[in-house]
Amino acid sequence: MPQQSSAPHRPARPPGRVRQGASVASASLLLSAALTGCAGSAKAGSDAIQASGSTTVAPVASDAAEALKAKGLNITVATQGGSAGGISQLGTGQINIALSSKPLSEKDQKAYPDTNFVTTQIGADAVGVIITKEVADGGVKGLTKAQVAGLFEGKITNWKEVGGPDLQVFVYDKEPGRGTREVLDKFIYGEGEAPAPPKSANYAIVGGNLETRNKLKSTRGSIAPLSTGFIEGHPELVAVPLEDVAPTLENVASGKYPMTRPLYMITNGRPKDGVKQYIDYILSPEGQKLLPRHGYLTREQMGL
Repeated sequence: MPQQSSAPHRPARPPGRVRQGASVASASLLLSAALTGCAGSAKAGSDAIQASGSTTVAPVASDAAEALKAKGLNITVATQGGSAGGISQLGTGQINIALSSKPLSEKDQKAYPDTNFVTTQIGADAVGVIITKEVADGGVKGLTKAQVAGLFEGKITNWKEVGGPDLQVFVYDKEPGRGTREVLDKFIYGEGEAPAPPKSANYAIVGGNLETRNKLKSTRGSIAPLSTGFIEGHPELVAVPLEDVAPTLENVASGKYPMTRPLYMITNGRPKDGVKQYIDYILSPEGQKLLPRHGYLTREQMGL
């Protein structure tokens, strides 16, 4: 029911996070003409249910939209601006559902005081600090919180400083407002503010998960925060243990792994009509099977 907001070397594939079919890349290709497009106005009289936001939640939303086409539901799924973009579009009445991989903040509530945000958690995800296999093979067996901070703040500029190869570090960071970046900031800084980005030629901002993965694969010595589900089937990339804890299913479900996040669908008021049918499908046993396909955890696995 809807709820008010309330690797030494490459690490072994997390138990239970076995892919069950389509890869993340192929699933993301489902965000095509019939299902994906710019989110139009939810008030403009369109018969389409419009969902937009997190590139992490989007593959599940897209799979569910495809499954419901046979039942006559017309659903479009877009990824404009990530989680923050989806919340903003919902707050301004442009869409019916915001896809979010971050909880609603007090700032969100204050920005849209006339919106009755109702969140429904559909599952959960682990965010990894992702490095290249070259760096992992070169000696980076895991990272501490202080080392992660040093890398993203531009204070650690060569992998040999953390036991790795003599290779420059290249940081791909997430845009402000992305759920992935918020999880990383909370791990490093707790409730404190992150410092300004470093002024370095070896630092760049990226957007969605696919873009991040492609940048990591094409850049030697790179590092980025990224959903661990997006590196399944990509052996060139490694999710390193953090504080000696790997992102296994058990560690994520128990909360031992420090960078776990809920995945949400957010509506203005309680879902009804086709929107309710859509969300209820994702919460159903059939719909919950979509989450492990993308490396995510189901509500049951999270004890919900």
